[in-house]
Amino acid sequence: MPSPTSRRLYVQQVLDLYRLAPGTSGQLRRSDRQLAGTLHDRGIPLETVHAAIILAVARRTFRSACAPPLEPIATLHYFRPVIDELVAVPPEPDYLRYIRYKLATVAPDFIAARDHQLP
Repeated sequence: MPSPTSRRLYVQQVLDLYRLAPGTSGQLRRSDRQLAGTLHDRGIPLETVHAAIILAVARRTFRSACAPPLEPIATLHYFRPVIDELVAVPPEPDYLRYIRYKLATVAPDFIAARDHQLP
């Protein structure tokens, strides 16, 4: 059984990822903390959560310039379908590197901060 400290650290890291992601409101809700705990309890690797946030942010960022602007992401729950998608079908590492490279051109601070903080 994982220690409460490791669960607390995992939850904090997931919440930090969410808060720093471009397009989010940056506000945390109780339900965000609960979802992060649930992800830990399900054994979802932090790297999978990170990849899902990067992929979802990239999908929002690189959509058609003709599309209407999107509202800010208000909750961590926005990323849950992408997390589930990556659990079911993990992406190729080269694809994630490509997405990270593309996203670094428009959100370098987000990519750099995550690279520094993840093991």
